[in-house]
Amino acid sequence: MKGKIFTPVLALLCIAAVTCAAQAAEKKATSYSPVDITKPFADTMAKMKADKAAVMQKHEALLQERYDLKNAPAQGVTMTRGKAVQEGVRAKLPQGMTWEKLAAMSPAEIKEQGVFPKGFLPLPHPNHPEGGMVFPKFHIDEIKKQTDRDLTRFDLDFDLPDHFLAEFPPAIFLNTRPDLGDVSKGKVVTTDNYFALFDGILNPKQLEGLRLLVTPFPQQQFNATDDRRSEKPSLGVTCFDCHVNGHTNGTTHLVGDIRPQEFRHRLDTPSLRGVAFQRLFGSQRALKSIEDFTEFEQRAAYFDGDPVIATKKGVNVLERGSQVHFMSEFMSILGFPPAEKLDIYGMLDQAKATEQEMRGQELFMGKAKCAVCHPAPYYTDNTMHDLKAERFFKPQMINGRMASSDGPIKTFPLRGIKESPPYLHDGRLLTLEDVVEFFNIIQGLKLSDQEKKDLVVFMRTL
Repeated sequence: MKGKIFTPVLALLCIAAVTCAAQAAEKKATSYSPVDITKPFADTMAKMKADKAAVMQKHEALLQERYDLKNAPAQGVTMTRGKAVQEGVRAKLPQGMTWEKLAAMSPAEIKEQGVFPKGFLPLPHPNHPEGGMVFPKFHIDEIKKQTDRDLTRFDLDFDLPDHFLAEFPPAIFLNTRPDLGDVSKGKVVTTDNYFALFDGILNPKQLEGLRLLVTPFPQQQFNATDDRRSEKPSLGVTCFDCHVNGHTNGTTHLVGDIRPQEFRHRLDTPSLRGVAFQRLFGSQRALKSIEDFTEFEQRAAYFDGDPVIATKKGVNVLERGSQVHFMSEFMSILGFPPAEKLDIYGMLDQAKATEQEMRGQELFMGKAKCAVCHPAPYYTDNTMHDLKAERFFKPQMINGRMASSDGPIKTFPLRGIKESPPYLHDGRLLTLEDVVEFFNIIQGLKLSDQEKKDLVVFMRTL
């Protein structure tokens, strides 16, 4: 009797299990994040904390495989406030390969033989399946000290060594008052000190715009909900938590406008210096003004382009006619660092430049074809170009990131470029020497060793 009673029950349970498995197998990828979090926050945090060491170890192994990460500063070359500029090609070559041999090969040969340097492939986020803003520790420490906000994530840490990042704090130059030089006074601008530093220098609109740029607002990982990635409920982040002092601290993130997750590009925070001379904004450059960009960041980019999540976590809907305008008015006066060897046309003054710098400029404008996309005076053509780097490698999954085509990428200004490492939109190129080797392969330039050195020396003058 027992067998007769329980056999139908067991049969029903088996059918239910098979049905659930089939439904799970049929479940398709979605563009939406879960809104109703059912798992207790304490459980989520405990699991992610337990997984953190393995996550970071896996990513560190990738970086070590790709790059020479040693601290090797260039002699006599520094950023505005004295931080050394790193030198040398850091991307590692496959065993038995040389840069000369690689440059002599066709894209098809490089792809077929699988010898494209791994450091030239798209760089994944430290935890690509998870994503989100990750701040360097030096920035976390300073913000905690000044404002008692904690930008620490319990699930992962920033990945690149500090010596490959811009100096901290970066200098601030104003187009409206170039006579003042660096107006930061060596400080990170926050809600604690912005008024004392800028009262009497900015007009009231600009001052209010700066206040908003250093005011924290909720963001995907830093908020008060149970799907945050900070241990305690958070006020959020500020624009200047990534674009510190209107420049960059290397904070990374993932673009909000690509799905599924594995195809999203890692973002290297670009500098806001000279932003008034740019005409395209956002990761896919759909935004045509600083005002558009400012509003977009608060409404969409902060929340991975998900308006439902934005509403849940506390989206900051800025008022376009005043707040957005005030913020953009301040950003519009952020200037490039002085370049003493450049004339009013953005070209080298022969009376001040060395012979090698002049050779580098000639290459930049000629054989190396850099100026096709990066013309003087600001060294950007304000458009987008597709390098089609996928000609050199087969699509492949790298730590949760599908390395395939990048598509069209904005031409970033090269003025002050030595102060904005790492390079390319996802930070995969650690030094200017890496940049030259990358484009020598991508463009098939056939540059000599001396020509490569001359180009680097020239770019350091910009």
